[in-house]
Amino acid sequence: MTFIKKTLTSSIALAAATLMATGAQAEMSDGEIRIGYLADMSGTYRDLAGPGGLEALRMAVEDVGGSINGAPIEVFSADDRNSADVGANTVREWFDTRNVDLVAGLVASSVTIAATRVIEENNGLGIVSGSAASSITNEHCTPNHIHWVYDTYPLANGTAKAIVDQGGDTWFMLTADYAFGHALEGDVTRVVEENGGEVVGGVRHPFPTDDFSSYILQAQGSGAKIIGLANAGADTVNAINTASQFGVVQSGQQLAGLLVFLNDVYAMGLETTQGLLLTTGWYWNMDEEAREWAERYYERVGRMPTMVQAGIYSSTKHYLDTVAELGTDDPVAVRAALGEKPINDFFSRNGRVREDGRMVHDMFLAEVKSPEASEHEWDLYEILATIPAEEAYRPLSESQCQLVQN
Repeated sequence: MTFIKKTLTSSIALAAATLMATGAQAEMSDGEIRIGYLADMSGTYRDLAGPGGLEALRMAVEDVGGSINGAPIEVFSADDRNSADVGANTVREWFDTRNVDLVAGLVASSVTIAATRVIEENNGLGIVSGSAASSITNEHCTPNHIHWVYDTYPLANGTAKAIVDQGGDTWFMLTADYAFGHALEGDVTRVVEENGGEVVGGVRHPFPTDDFSSYILQAQGSGAKIIGLANAGADTVNAINTASQFGVVQSGQQLAGLLVFLNDVYAMGLETTQGLLLTTGWYWNMDEEAREWAERYYERVGRMPTMVQAGIYSSTKHYLDTVAELGTDDPVAVRAALGEKPINDFFSRNGRVREDGRMVHDMFLAEVKSPEASEHEWDLYEILATIPAEEAYRPLSESQCQLVQN
């Protein structure tokens, strides 16, 4: 299959190639590299990205020496309060008054979609590390942003397929009522049905939600073998705790946490979560390279990092290394260059940025350990299998991104 990039993408690649070929060492815009970190710093997604993600970003800045070619790296941040309007207005203000070069973080999918439109309008660059909606590099793709860590497509492929293969062939979907939840619900439904299962019902809940009682009762009443949780953060924790109170497992049903983070499992404890299957883009104890970075992070933060926090470091470090190689922070040149080189570090295995902006890399099927199998408080997962990059993510042949034609 041959994929043809749109004229704009070709122009981006040409600009970068010309810059590198001439050996130009263009000055950094405004004499600085300015990175704005936008994330939920106080709400539902605080622990999976939040201040810990900002600390990971600062680690990347420190690891390149705090400046590039004499240009200092300035980092500033804002709490998007999980509001698309707040997020978009913040990014707009950053372009108007602070001349931001890179917008990083980007967690809630509704915020990300709104923010990336502003980034595109200003011909800037954004790297999305926290959002899950696969639409971010599908129907909502732009030539001005990259999606780094994960999305709903491999989460559905990994977790849902494994559960259906084990006999969990009837599902009830409990879905967060916004872009991320809708995308995950759609991807899970597709995988369940393609593998011979059936989604027998579902309900969408407001984001965020504290009381899941009525939703869990509806799920129990459906008779489905599997209750799929198409939500994240505190919503997932609250849903699982409510299900435990209502005796869901004892009644013969099983919960499938479709987007479960390390901090969620840690907060709920292994007694509640043991045996849970999940798909992750990274785990701190997966190999020596991951452990080495995670232990550095732990010394600063006092917690092991989530895959999002690790991805924020990885994406920021690759951005800064690319700026150093090019000698410019021009977003057109940097975006093109990021798409031209393989990405292999402590976070990414077999990684590359495709023309739709999706950074594809190996994903991992994991199982939450039992309390008896865990050796210490952060020893939470057993990695069961590797899902190769080219199998994990939506193939370009199915893409709706305007930057791709098949």
